[in-house]
Amino acid sequence: MTRITKAVLLAAGRGTRMRELTLDVPKPMIPVRGKPILLHILEGMRAAGVTDFLIIVGYRADVVTSYFGDGSRFGAGVSYETQVVQDGTGRVVELARAFCGDDAFLLSYGDILVEPSNYAALAVLEETGTVSVKRNEDVSKGGAVFVDDNFRLIDLREKPKPGEPTSPWYNAGVYAFRPLIFQFIARLEKSPRGEYELTDAIREMAKSGHRVKAYELQGEWADVRDPEILKELNES
Repeated sequence: MTRITKAVLLAAGRGTRMRELTLDVPKPMIPVRGKPILLHILEGMRAAGVTDFLIIVGYRADVVTSYFGDGSRFGAGVSYETQVVQDGTGRVVELARAFCGDDAFLLSYGDILVEPSNYAALAVLEETGTVSVKRNEDVSKGGAVFVDDNFRLIDLREKPKPGEPTSPWYNAGVYAFRPLIFQFIARLEKSPRGEYELTDAIREMAKSGHRVKAYELQGEWADVRDPEILKELNES
């Protein structure tokens, strides 16, 4: 069992579906209930014992770096890497290899909000990796996670189309990994979408015999993907 103290937060994208809301800020810095999405994530993980954060920046990186600085005012250490080419979730995670070193780490997309207590559960890693899931979300908008009777991942399919195999378990966008994941990221080839997909690396890791656990998130969860969801969150 490993207690995780490092986290990687993906905050490089603009979030074009947010339209004018991201003219001046990247999507992870849009306020939800009075504070940036990214701050909700960092504070939740910090309360779970995570002390060192790497934020992957890109579009309007200056907004993120000026807000978080070195992390000291949040009781954490914060450093940064820049994603120059937007070529997929696999390649962006590769930027965290030096930061993670030999340590396990949490990974979250910068637009995913969860009940903070989930971070404490994810920060205790017993297998090679953990993939968070939610039940009965629209897997065509994300990923379908296939599990066995022990709730271990046996397959992961990105945005399955009608007629393709599917699952009631939706890839919820928060993970825990041992550094072994970087070996599978290094072998990635471009998907049919023309990107290097993190989900392909996770699938190959599981199919190679390494145990990857699914963890069902408890309580509130939101992928802040568009203005409509943002409006709902801020009105609730």
